[in-house]
Amino acid sequence: MINFLRKEKYDVSDLVEITKILRSDEGCPWDREQDHKSIRMNFIEEAFEACEAIDNDDSVLLLEELGDVLAQVVFHAELESEAGRFDLNDVADGVCKKFIERHPHVFGDVSAETSEEVLRNWDDIKRREKKHKTHFSAMDSVARSLPSLMRAEKLLGKAKKAGLPQKSIEEYAKKISDELARGEAMDIGTVLLNTVAISRLLGQNPEQALDSKNEKLLREFKKLEKMDGELSILLSDFEDKL
Repeated sequence: MINFLRKEKYDVSDLVEITKILRSDEGCPWDREQDHKSIRMNFIEEAFEACEAIDNDDSVLLLEELGDVLAQVVFHAELESEAGRFDLNDVADGVCKKFIERHPHVFGDVSAETSEEVLRNWDDIKRREKKHKTHFSAMDSVARSLPSLMRAEKLLGKAKKAGLPQKSIEEYAKKISDELARGEAMDIGTVLLNTVAISRLLGQNPEQALDSKNEKLLREFKKLEKMDGELSILLSDFEDKL
């Protein structure tokens, strides 16, 4: 039996202690077997579930999901602590220093009256911190683990800052049309990338736009199943409603 004091209310230090217990010889066999890569997908899933709670304005669920995200952070930090490289306090130290450094308009003497100025300063400071001497190095730093639509939007944004000429919506649309005309030989990646470029010109986030359409698809299909009639017949004009 593990010697652990139960409480009415726990804090982050208790979470660290519980994680250490779970990883100990007297703890949980499953937790002892895990490493960064084995629980990588868990981290992604927990983050997306927290995002879903935000999208649904569900504070009760958000409380739970943020706890799951925090548990992932603590677990990964514990793995590094066991290896003698860093611990959770080092993680907190690093992010505190980053926030202070990237908010010179709050903690320093730099002026930034608008959100646009704040973001511009943030990008300049980040580029110096990361030692991005070329525009390519800044683009190459965009995480490859991001969903492809999100990554494309960020890459195009950095390319624009590097001076990439911006085409009109009509020019991007023609590129898509030309590609679609190739039929089965089309490069769907070209279609998607140019669609992302159009979404940027419209000020729309492609990931959020597609997610919204996914939700509409589900709603329309749910209504369809409640309708009287042969499903195969009703499906014939289903896509026209999307």
